[in-house]
Amino acid sequence: MPGRFGRVLTAMATPFTADGALDLGGAQRLARHLLDHGTDTLVIAGTTGESPTLTHDEKARLWAAVVEAAGDSRQVMAGTSTYSTAESIELTQLAEKAGVGSLLLVAPYYNKPPQEGLYLHSPAACTGTPAAPSSSTRATTRTSCRCWRSAGSAW
Repeated sequence: MPGRFGRVLTAMATPFTADGALDLGGAQRLARHLLDHGTDTLVIAGTTGESPTLTHDEKARLWAAVVEAAGDSRQVMAGTSTYSTAESIELTQLAEKAGVGSLLLVAPYYNKPPQEGLYLHSPAACTGTPAAPSSSTRATTRTSCRCWRSAGSAW
């Protein structure tokens, strides 16, 4: 797989049952299908899907189920950032326990922090998983600012 995360990263939809419950079996089938058809890394509970509506427990169970289906934790990236640094730390620790291979980090959205706040949020969100590779996404429309490298961050 070229590059740290490969060429094709897929933001996987989260399957639910007819009554609105998390469908872990469906998630595993979907993960396997995507990986068998060209996806290098699955992004689970990222920023473009259902993650804001999932509980921490649901995210942890989802990450663990997809890691199991993938058979290779390096193929699973967990979206663990939120606008709350403390909550991001908690989610990162849950992702580590679930066995994910990498993290998707986002700038704190809606809060619109200054550059220093962005600089401090990202490393803190990785607390508990210092060796986990991570990728950052910049949702400029949500933060109303750009993340500058000169602020000392890894963005």
